[in-house]
Amino acid sequence: MGENPTHNKKTGLPRKRFYRARAHSNPLSDSHFPIPISPEEVDYSLHYPEVVKVDPSKRIEFADVGCGFGGLLIALAPLFPDNLMIGMELRDKVTEYVKERILGLRTTNPGQYQNISVVRTNSMKYIPNYFEKGQLKKMFFLFPDPHFKEKNHRRRVISPFLLDEYAYVLAVGGIIYTITDVEELGEWMKSCLDEHPMFEALTTEELEADQVVKLLTAATEEGQKVARNGGQTFRAVFRRIATH
Repeated sequence: MGENPTHNKKTGLPRKRFYRARAHSNPLSDSHFPIPISPEEVDYSLHYPEVVKVDPSKRIEFADVGCGFGGLLIALAPLFPDNLMIGMELRDKVTEYVKERILGLRTTNPGQYQNISVVRTNSMKYIPNYFEKGQLKKMFFLFPDPHFKEKNHRRRVISPFLLDEYAYVLAVGGIIYTITDVEELGEWMKSCLDEHPMFEALTTEELEADQVVKLLTAATEEGQKVARNGGQTFRAVFRRIATH
């Protein structure tokens, strides 16, 4: 059997340089990929075959929107072994890389990383196609495209309209994590969340106690790059609350 040049010979994991793509994609363009008609149509056996064999009723509880190369998912997998997680990524090459990376980790670490997967999709259009009302416990939006021009702010993945959708799929008490190295975008995301009636900011004490918060920069390629360059990050972490 011939060697696969796209994979590391020692680890069996994919080499990132073969899966490079543009940093961001246009979320308003029409890409062609299969979309489930409803959350009941999501085939869990494709994403989590070993988990489904044991408990076919389990559902995804964490979503990493714009997951990039999958660093956060891979860091979260052993910390939350009982929670199913999905990375949602628009770029096809990057999605393929994450898929190969997860399959490689499952092979080299038997019994581990069975709780994470990735899907190529447009999260700005299809979140309700994947998740039921109140299904998710955590949503992540790490280093999203800033869309600097004002006319392109409608493309931002955090907006008042989209927060309505995220509030719908998040359980009461669920957490939404955002981080960026662009100060203006950080202020935008925080103000959108501050002004939304279904979210409240975590306190300083809650942030310090949350083991996931430290991973927002440490586990992602983008976060590591910002740290190497001595850059600043701007974080907004909010809880889904009940409305009266």
